[in-house]
Amino acid sequence: MSGARAPLAVAILLSALIALFLLPLQARASEGWQPSTEFAIDSAQFPGRPAGGWEARYQLFDPAGTPVWAQQQTSAANPFDWFPVPPVPGAYRLEAWVVDKAGVELSRASTILRFDDLPPGPPGVDSSGRWLRGEEVALLGLEPPAEPLPLSRLDGYAISLDRGSGSHPCASPSLCTAAEIDLGANADAEPVALGVLPQGVNFVRIVAVSGAGVPSAIVTATVRVDSTGPLVQLSGIPDGWSDGPVRVEANATDPLSGVAAAGPAGPLTGISVDGGSAATSPGPRASTWVGGSGVHAVDAFARDAAGNVGELEPQAIGVVRIDEDPPRVAFARAQDPAEPERIEASVADPLSGPSGNRGSIALRLAGTRAPYEELPTRVEAGRLVAHWNSDSYPVGKYEFLATGYDVAGNAAAGTDRDRGGRMVLVNPVKTPASLTTGLRGRRFAGRLRRLAGGAITRQRVAIVETFAAGAEPRRRTTYLTTDAQGAFSLPMRPGPSRDVAAYFAGTATLTRASGPSAHLAAPTGIRLRASAATAAVGGRPVVFSGALGIRGAGDAARGLPVELQFRYPGAGWRGFRTVEADRRGRFRYAYRFSDDDSRGVRFQFRAHVKGREGWPYGPGTSRPVTVTGR
Repeated sequence: MSGARAPLAVAILLSALIALFLLPLQARASEGWQPSTEFAIDSAQFPGRPAGGWEARYQLFDPAGTPVWAQQQTSAANPFDWFPVPPVPGAYRLEAWVVDKAGVELSRASTILRFDDLPPGPPGVDSSGRWLRGEEVALLGLEPPAEPLPLSRLDGYAISLDRGSGSHPCASPSLCTAAEIDLGANADAEPVALGVLPQGVNFVRIVAVSGAGVPSAIVTATVRVDSTGPLVQLSGIPDGWSDGPVRVEANATDPLSGVAAAGPAGPLTGISVDGGSAATSPGPRASTWVGGSGVHAVDAFARDAAGNVGELEPQAIGVVRIDEDPPRVAFARAQDPAEPERIEASVADPLSGPSGNRGSIALRLAGTRAPYEELPTRVEAGRLVAHWNSDSYPVGKYEFLATGYDVAGNAAAGTDRDRGGRMVLVNPVKTPASLTTGLRGRRFAGRLRRLAGGAITRQRVAIVETFAAGAEPRRRTTYLTTDAQGAFSLPMRPGPSRDVAAYFAGTATLTRASGPSAHLAAPTGIRLRASAATAAVGGRPVVFSGALGIRGAGDAARGLPVELQFRYPGAGWRGFRTVEADRRGRFRYAYRFSDDDSRGVRFQFRAHVKGREGWPYGPGTSRPVTVTGR
C-alpha cells in the first residue's frame, strides 16, 4: 500500500517500463503481458547470431496462427531490437531465423508477444461505515471486478491512503508496476486488514490491476477513526450552599464520531452521586437530583459513537452542598447594664453556617397581635445586633423576635433567651431623666436630674432658640454642660423674639428629656431725631429721621410701616404720617409747620411700629423728641 506517487520520467524506455523480456529471459508472474504494442527484443538471443549468418528474417502470427504482416528481414549483423504488434489485445507468436548467403537456415527461435491495454472493471469495496476506536484495526471487504476480465486477467490490487488529497495508488495513473501491487489477485477471499489508522477521516483508494499492469478506475472507501473520548461537563451546580434538592445535568460533546442518540448500543451519558449507580440516558445529556443535607460529589461520563468513553477530570468532579435544616436562633441571656438598649441574638448552624448578611430583630407590644416592627440590625457571622431607641416608645412591655438565616438560605425565628424564657423588656429600660427650665430675666436656666432624685452632672444639654419668622438665622443651638448640681444657664443675646427650649439627648443608661419651652418677646428698637428743636410757621420744614434695630432681621425691614405720631400739652398721641423703612431699617420725613396756632406750642414727636407678618420683633416705640413752633 502506498501513498500518492510521483509521475514517471518520460525518458524511461518502454522496455524498462514493462520489464518484459523474450525467451530465455525472466518473465513477469503475469506471464509477460504488457500494455504497449512495442516489444523489446534481445537480438543476441533472438534470433541469435550464428557463425556465417547473413540475414535475419521475422514473421508475426495472430492468435489464430495467421500471418499478420509480410515477412521482415534485416542484416544478421544488425537484427531488430524491438518489434510491434497490432493494437488489438492478444497473444501473438513471433518466428525469427538466420540464413547464410545461400539462403540456408542456420538457426530459428519462436516466442509469444502478449499485448493487453484494456483495464479491468473497478473492484467492489465494503467498509463498515461506523466510526472505529483508535486501537481498532480497519478492515476492508474486497470484491473482484466484474467479468469479463481483460485477456491478461488480474494481477492484484494497488491501494493508497490519504486524508482527502485524492491520491492515486500508482505513480502513473495509466500503469502500475509490480512493486506497486499491494494485494494479490486472490486477496478478496477475506477482509483486508488495513491496520490501525490515524484519528479522523481516512480515504482508501483502490484499483484493480490487470496482468499487463493497467489499473481500473479508482474506488474510494472512507474509514472514520475516533481515538478520543467525549468531553463531559456539568451544569446546574450552585456556587455555594442550597437549601433543598438540586438538579444537576451532564452534557457531552464530541467533534468526531459524536454523541447523538442511536439506540441502546449507541452514545450515552451517565451521571452519578457519591459513587452510586449512574443515571444514564441515550445521547449527549443526562440529569439527576441531588438531595439530602451534606456535601455530595457528582461524577459523570459519556460514550461516543465509536465506543470511546470520556470521564470528568478529578478537578472537574462537581461538589453540591445542601443544608436543608434551619439554624438555631436565641437571644442573649441578659441585657448588658451598660447598654440596656443593645438587643443581641445568636445564630448557630452546624452545616452551612450562619449567614453574614441576612437577619433581623423586631419588637411589638407584649400581649398584642400587632405586626412586629423591625429594628435597624447589624448582621455578623453568628450574631444579630440591634439598637432599640427605647426613648421613642411608650412605657410598657415589649416582646422581641429574632430571625436568623444560614448560608444556604434557611430561616429560623427565635423569641426566647439562650437559657429559656421569653425575650420581654419593660420600657423604660434606662434610668428616667427630668429637665426643668425657665427664663430668669435675660437668662435661660435649668436643671437636669434623675426622676427618682439626684443631679445628673457633666452631661451635655442643647439649648435651642427658635426665632420668629423673618429672622436670620431661624434657629440657633448652644450646648452647655451641667455642673455639680446638674444646673446650666445661658444669657440671651440681643435679637429677635424667640422660643427657647432645652433638650437632653440621653445616654446609653439615661432616658432623653426635654424642658418646657419659654418665649422671649423682643420689641422693635427705634431711634428718632428731629433736624431742629424749633420750627417757624411757614418756614423751613423739620426733618424727622430714624432707624430700626434690625439685628438678626435680614432684609425683613424693607417696606416696614413706621407711624409718626405727635402730641401737645393736654392731648394724647395721634398719628400724622406713615412712612416705610428701607432694607437697613432707616426712614425719613420732612414736616412743615403751617398753622399759626402752632406758634409758641411745645410739640412731642415719636415713631411707632406695630409690626407685621414676617417681622421677627414685637411692637416698639421710640423716645419722643420735642419741637416748638414760633
